[in-house]
Amino acid sequence: MKKIFEWFINLYAIWIILAFVLGYMYPNAFMWFTKGSWMTMALAVVMLSMGLTLRVEDFKALFSAPRVVVIATISQYTIMPLSGWLVAMVLGLPAEFAVGLILVACCPGGTASNMIAYIGHANVALSVISTAVSTVLGIFMIPLLCKLLAGQYVDVNAWQMFINVIQVVLIPVSLGVFIKYKFPVFVDKLGQTGPVISTWAIILISGGIIAPAMFEGQEMLLQYAGQLTLAASLLHSLGFGLGYTFGRVFKYDKPISKAIACETGMQNGGLAAVLARNSFPAFMPLVAVPAVFCSVMQTVIGGILATIWRFTSKPEELETSKH
Repeated sequence: MKKIFEWFINLYAIWIILAFVLGYMYPNAFMWFTKGSWMTMALAVVMLSMGLTLRVEDFKALFSAPRVVVIATISQYTIMPLSGWLVAMVLGLPAEFAVGLILVACCPGGTASNMIAYIGHANVALSVISTAVSTVLGIFMIPLLCKLLAGQYVDVNAWQMFINVIQVVLIPVSLGVFIKYKFPVFVDKLGQTGPVISTWAIILISGGIIAPAMFEGQEMLLQYAGQLTLAASLLHSLGFGLGYTFGRVFKYDKPISKAIACETGMQNGGLAAVLARNSFPAFMPLVAVPAVFCSVMQTVIGGILATIWRFTSKPEELETSKH
């Protein structure tokens, strides 16, 4: 059963693509999920699951090596938001898609970055800690950056977005960390159950984004599908490439630079989709569509990169990546 769960989780990019296709061909299959608070609750489950992977010790480790975590966080919240804004501007994306792309770029890294770091022999400990830090800081950084970068396209209510992030990030992640701290044996027994449920939640969120777009914005979605694919590819390629370069500029070894690249290039697409839905209802459903394109492309690009890293890592780098 464990192997089946791992197989299912590792192929989540395929499931997202299938959800996209199903939502495109049979939108009614997902329309029920767009009603009420289903999407918000699904994301809360994903963030709770993320919290269950974090330990209090992970945050304590910040004090032993704070500089590299600060550099990884700066990379996350400068390279990606600016890249999102630049790509949207250069490609001339319509306001709905531009705001959606910028919102993805302003979000923190997701747990998928930890998996890419593990496969690519990056410094996994740094990846996990950086994910935790960027997620917590996202409470403040997402509204601020969206106001600065997406404000030229639409009126951004930073305070309302801040409240949304508190609800779907801080509360469930904090609850997950608390449960992990107080009931570690119970969490260990859950095993892969949390990630499997989270994967299903992301699949439903992806389908729930595309389905209404087929009813209300099908022509525009199809018209810009190529540009959205290009935009997502450019955004995450810049994130991985510049993130790795950022680490090397500060003279860190390859495993640490790879971890910084993973944290910079991989974003929490599910969070971006739900925030788009809750913060920009006037631009729904199209504003949430870039999150799906980005979820697919970042996994494809990250997977290819991790495979290359895995087979080109030197023995001494493999030992370093464990710490």
